[in-house]
Amino acid sequence: MLDIILSGILIGICVSAPLGPVGVLCIQRTLSKGRAHGLVTGLGATVSDLIYAIITSFGMSFIMPVINSNRTVIQIIGCIIICLFEIHIFRHRPVAHITNGSQTTSKSSYMRDFVTAFALCFSNPLIIFLFIGLFAHFNFIIQGDSVQSMVNSAVGLFSILVGALLWWFTLTLLVGKLRNKFSMDTIWTINKVIGSVLVLLCITGVILTLLGITF
Repeated sequence: MLDIILSGILIGICVSAPLGPVGVLCIQRTLSKGRAHGLVTGLGATVSDLIYAIITSFGMSFIMPVINSNRTVIQIIGCIIICLFEIHIFRHRPVAHITNGSQTTSKSSYMRDFVTAFALCFSNPLIIFLFIGLFAHFNFIIQGDSVQSMVNSAVGLFSILVGALLWWFTLTLLVGKLRNKFSMDTIWTINKVIGSVLVLLCITGVILTLLGITF
């Protein structure tokens, strides 16, 4: 159970951490409207990611025979998928207008922040391929129709939710504390650091898999 929780949290963080359009939007709203709006934006993205995680989870369970018979190859492919995704994030500079002004907004705008972030994230179904890579990389595949399997699935998906929310909480906290130091160059630098770390982890994962070391 503990390995499911830890894997789920790591998957949630890995999906949320690259600062693509939603990440930039979260930072912009944190700077211009306040941290609460940034958190609501992150929550909208998290709900979208959770839906795709559920879809991926059910899809992976249907191909378990193939996965079990080709686990090494699939783990390597999963690492490559993650690596390619991070290289894409690394190379593309995010484009957004970030303001440091203090805008006053009504509480009704929270729902708009949530919905727009959800729609922006949900409009990219390619995120499923990232989930497939992460599920294979962390061996996060839960099968079976027993009560225990259903509990494990619920705990795993909840852990993904926790991991994603943990990232957005941390990001908005840092942006709020360092609001005068944030710019597009800062975001691009963060992207490069995150992307480089995850690419190194993927390369390490491929090497360990080829050496027959499970992870």
